[in-house]
Formats: sequence, structure tokens, C-alpha cells
Amino acid sequence: MFIRCAFFRGRVKAGMEEAFDRHVHDMLVPLWTRFPGALEVRVLRQLESDVSDPELAMVLSIRYASREDIARALESPVRHESREVSKKLFEMFDGTVFHTVFSAQEFALANAS
Repeated sequence: MFIRCAFFRGRVKAGMEEAFDRHVHDMLVPLWTRFPGALEVRVLRQLESDVSDPELAMVLSIRYASREDIARALESPVRHESREVSKKLFEMFDGTVFHTVFSAQEFALANAS
């Protein structure tokens, strides 16, 4: 099992918390479920994650069966859509966002099966 994560390190701009959460859940998560090979999409707040980083506001993760599935997903048209949808999130976020890939053994998510 492989997990592609987007780490949001920093904080949501003041007064934009509700709009940020709505955009994540109403726009980004449904879009990410359309990535070819995506098995599960999760949104984790810092308290639900085992990542020890006090500045980490949120982790978005997508589980895949293999690295090859991730490569296919990143070549799909959904990636372009995801970049466009994410631009609105970045406008509401004060910090950095970075992506990485872990095996399930390297990065255990809370309550992941």
C-alpha cells in the first residue's frame, strides 16, 4: 500500500477557516476520489496524525495499491483539475504545502486499515 500525501504546514488565514474546510471537503476530496487507482482519500488534522510537527495544519492523503498507480494518477487529467482547485486553497493558507509518497510501512495513518 502506498500513500501520496499533501502536507499543509502553517495556518489557515484568519477568518477563512470555514471556507477553507468547505473547499477541502466539497471540492478537493471529491476530485481526488476521481484519481485513477485511488483507494481512499483522507483528511487528517494534526491531532489525528502521527506526524510530529506542531506547525502541521492538515494532511490530505490518497491511498494506492502501488507506486505505478500513483504514477498513472499523476499523468491523468485529474491532476490538472486538482492544481486548479488547489489554487483557491493556497490563497486561504499562510504557509507551505508539499507532497510526498510513503509506503504504508513508512507512514502509518491513524485508524488506517
